[in-house]
Amino acid sequence: MVVSVLEEMRIRALGVIDDAVVELSPGFTAVTGETGAGKTMVVTSLGLLLGGRADAALVRAGARAAVVEGRIQLPPGAPALRRAEEAGAELDDGALLVSRTVSAEGRSRAHVGGRSAPVGLLAELGEDLVAVHGQTDQQGLLRPARQREALDRYAGEAVSVPLAEYTEAYRRLREVRARLEELTTRARERAQEADLLRFGLEEIAATEPRPGEDAELAAEAERLGHAEALASAAATAHGALVGDPADPEAVDATALVAGAQRALEAVRSHDPALAALADRLGEVGILLADVAGELAGYADDLDADPLRLAAVEERRAALAHLTRKYGEDVTAVLAWAEESATRLTELEGDDERIDALAAERDELRARLSGLAQRLTDARKEAAKRFADAVTAELAELAMPYARVTVELRQHETADEDAGIEVDGRSVTFGPHGVDDVELLLAPHPGAPPRPIAKGASGGELSRVMLAVEVVFAGTAPVPTYLFDEVDAGVGGKAAVEVGRRLARLAKSAQVVVVTHLPQVAAFADRHLVVEKTSDGSVTRSGVKTLRDDERVRELSRMLAGQEDSELARAHAEELLETARAGI
Repeated sequence: MVVSVLEEMRIRALGVIDDAVVELSPGFTAVTGETGAGKTMVVTSLGLLLGGRADAALVRAGARAAVVEGRIQLPPGAPALRRAEEAGAELDDGALLVSRTVSAEGRSRAHVGGRSAPVGLLAELGEDLVAVHGQTDQQGLLRPARQREALDRYAGEAVSVPLAEYTEAYRRLREVRARLEELTTRARERAQEADLLRFGLEEIAATEPRPGEDAELAAEAERLGHAEALASAAATAHGALVGDPADPEAVDATALVAGAQRALEAVRSHDPALAALADRLGEVGILLADVAGELAGYADDLDADPLRLAAVEERRAALAHLTRKYGEDVTAVLAWAEESATRLTELEGDDERIDALAAERDELRARLSGLAQRLTDARKEAAKRFADAVTAELAELAMPYARVTVELRQHETADEDAGIEVDGRSVTFGPHGVDDVELLLAPHPGAPPRPIAKGASGGELSRVMLAVEVVFAGTAPVPTYLFDEVDAGVGGKAAVEVGRRLARLAKSAQVVVVTHLPQVAAFADRHLVVEKTSDGSVTRSGVKTLRDDERVRELSRMLAGQEDSELARAHAEELLETARAGI
């Protein structure tokens, strides 16, 4: 079941194409046309939508810019949809709209879901959406890392279950190693840090500061340093309030306020306003008496002892010594002490942690060895099945003597930290196990197996990739495949088999094929033809979806170069019937 579909592309001012809409089928779409009509522009357009390199030479002569727009239907939760929405994209009636503009000056712009986006985002989406296979544009499974991923998907739970366990153990091992390296390589620095913390804590403990003590002592020192002036001021103020006992004639504030109150009290019944003032004077008298009492007590309590002042200054000096080194005030010093005590506990426990981490590291390495062995065994079994299946497919694709093998390689190492033991050998390991996976091709007997990108010619390579994709159908992560000239170098029965296998692949994915073979085009669910017209000075190409009768005419042209040849039409109709009956 196809879950993501590239529904259509609109191409404007790109190469020989002036303005064309390419409507694609959810299944198998074939693109045909005469040489030079612009079939490759369809491939180029899709490449631009996938973040391919922009070239000003692609812009049609006289145009300001070339524009390619695509409409992609994506199901909820699709990885490409999540990535697009993270970039701010919005859907249009459930579809994701993407576009690429290339100016005549070579500048390139991209838009995803109505938002301007970096071209790199298109490339990221393309990784999840389309696999391109062509004689000059091979991607995806040509990379060993993708070959390993594909083989793992092909193997199913036999690999996915131990791989999930392995990945988690590998992640934890990296964390443990990093922590161990930090603890062991910085032992001297940590010892020095511990000594400094210990010295500081001992200094603070010896002084025993109290929160806010420095502020209290500062206030006391200020008071003791000015004791004589403070006592004189308090006595003067007290005398002014309550009078001088030695001078009966002296006037004091409390007596004057009391006299004023008595004067008003005598007439308060005649005017409420004066009654209120009399009450207020009574309150003033009470307040003056209170202040006078406190002034008397202050003078009695004032300590002018020079020995106490010396003790205060000595204590302040001790606290100042701490605040110069550990904080701006005593509160900050105490906070430093609390934090440092916690840090010192951590530092003093490093030896125990080192022993515990070393034990965990050894346990993880042993666990990874067992899991890596399970992965290698499962991959070997899947590799044999896969290689035999692809080889069988190639025999039907005019490569009867070709043989594909899957090589699993491990690299031995004498570095204990870099390796784990598998099959009695110390081999390097990574986040996916100990295996390097690579597809190899021997195109004929006696030829040494070589990586498929080097062991196959241009025409063979596309057929090899087709065979690989057919075998991987249902396990590959991308929903759309584009094959450019997949049928190069084949004809006759082999061409029919190419078409049959493309149709088989289209049962589980969207397949777009640019072809010159009628045997391949006959198997398509939708047939597009790139047409070229010329007015003598400007050539324009358009893309047309063919009806059944038009398909016969196009297949006739492809078979014999003559659209109206009765023999060619009969052969074309036979091809269509064969394709419909024999998929």
